[in-house]
Amino acid sequence: MIKYIIRRIFLLIPVLLGVSFIVFTLMYITPGDPARLSLGESASEEQVQELRDEMGLNDPYLVQYGNYIKKLVVNQDIGKSYVTKRPVMQELTAAFPATLKLAGLSVAFAVLLGVPIGIFSAVKQYSWFDSITMILALVGISMPVFWLGLLLIILFSVNLGWLPSSGFSSFKYMILPAVSLGAQSVAIITRMTRSSMLEVIRQDFIRTARAKGQIERVVILKHALGNALIPIITITGLQFGGLLGGAVLTETIFSIPGIGRLMVESIKMRDYPVVQGGVLFIAIMFSIVNLLVDLLYAYVDPRIRSQYS
Repeated sequence: MIKYIIRRIFLLIPVLLGVSFIVFTLMYITPGDPARLSLGESASEEQVQELRDEMGLNDPYLVQYGNYIKKLVVNQDIGKSYVTKRPVMQELTAAFPATLKLAGLSVAFAVLLGVPIGIFSAVKQYSWFDSITMILALVGISMPVFWLGLLLIILFSVNLGWLPSSGFSSFKYMILPAVSLGAQSVAIITRMTRSSMLEVIRQDFIRTARAKGQIERVVILKHALGNALIPIITITGLQFGGLLGGAVLTETIFSIPGIGRLMVESIKMRDYPVVQGGVLFIAIMFSIVNLLVDLLYAYVDPRIRSQYS
């Protein structure tokens, strides 16, 4: 198990190098001058060129990328913000708790709603409940996050006045963003749970458990669900990792001070170090989530556990 974890950590290195290269290249070719944006339109051309020299923006592309990687590897420094002049890591660590809280609540909402609905849908296959559930799941998967967020604000904040439309200070403020971000995950987890359960409940050992007189609830929750968990864990982990980096629109709509909103503002200001650092940070978090999901497999399935030993 320890060797597997170490191997997976070392595999992060080429992934992060690839991510850094792609993001650095995209930011390099993006129109706009960070020095001009930092100084304002009233600054003279000499002041702009002096700041560009200070930032290293006049160096060739490969020199800029080499300096960035050197600072990242040798000094573990992902740079300073062009706008706030603060270390990028401080900016990210200040914004990350809000994003983690939003993603965690969204996944919890998706699992608590999607798994039971998927199980019941599989047990009652082709019933009216199953048909309605699959239609709603299709709508949920197809519905854009920003559109759903705006609808929730209009209904529950503007018209009914039940919930606040922005902020993230207490549980009441978290409901609309979590529902908006988690609705698509509910649909995906519901469909995955249903298909996984349908595959398992047709197996011989389920028929054997029923033939032995096991209570149907025990057959479904213990025998069937226990063997259907691997795909459900996989899709849940992917959803959580994706939500950590995909909360950009939700954080912007609901004015949540998370990494997504920070990166949107940084892109507008051409704050390259914050954008690059944010993408690397999200890539690391996504990889860690995938590693935890792989390790969770070992506790769910003894066959996988034997492969790690």
